[in-house]
Amino acid sequence: MTLTPFGTRLRAAMDSRGPLCVGIDPHAALLAQWSLQDDIGGLERFSRTVVEALAESVAVFKPQAAFFERFGSKGVAVLERTVADARAAGTLVVMDAKRGDIGSTMAAYASAFLDPASPLFSDALTVSPYLGYGSLKPAVDLARESGAGLFVLALTSNPEGAEVQRALREDGRTIGATMLAHLAAENADAAPMGSFGAVVGATLGDLSSFDLDINGPLLAPGIGAQGATAADLPGVFGKAVRNVVPNVSRGVLKHGPDVAALRDSARRFADEIHAAVSA
Repeated sequence: MTLTPFGTRLRAAMDSRGPLCVGIDPHAALLAQWSLQDDIGGLERFSRTVVEALAESVAVFKPQAAFFERFGSKGVAVLERTVADARAAGTLVVMDAKRGDIGSTMAAYASAFLDPASPLFSDALTVSPYLGYGSLKPAVDLARESGAGLFVLALTSNPEGAEVQRALREDGRTIGATMLAHLAAENADAAPMGSFGAVVGATLGDLSSFDLDINGPLLAPGIGAQGATAADLPGVFGKAVRNVVPNVSRGVLKHGPDVAALRDSARRFADEIHAAVSA
């Protein structure tokens, strides 16, 4: 089965629902805040509540695989159901697994998340290119074949990322800029938007020295708990702001388990983002 390309589907979802991406991050502290046990039952209740509350209104969910994998096979089973339920409700799923390896191992990671026959099949996958961009080729190829997408770590919001991503190559270009250039090449001639995006932190301030106009989506963590606001987006992303997919996790999830409160919080963020990027 080959789907319509991810970039096309994401553009349509962003235009109809707004660009907000809500993380599904069931870490122990958040489960406790919801008065849930840090066990399979709590994990399942948390995930189902988030999907029930938001699947018909937000464009994208971004489950963090590690918070499910820590429970072993039963946790992975909950993740499979979460992905299936979200996609059945019409929400795109970006699996935040940050996979990165070489050769047959990278191909296996890609198959786990980008093969439509897999129970974990997601609309897109976060990947790490720091074994060399070429190491991602199995994932790039399978994404193209299946109509899925990738989000490649380029300029991340964690402070430690700069020591790698802003390091200079012999040609004077930074590693982060090199990754952006690779993605622009992947997205060449795609319309209305390419399927190969970058992860670029919304907390990074002025990025005018980087060419973010890659004709693909820019997944932007950092809104809410990490300190960035919707109003910061135009200053960070410039003319590429229309393709930004701002990710909010704790800022929305802290309002659970009340479904109405989750919806209200997501709606507020969505309205603030719309006002900022439409100005």
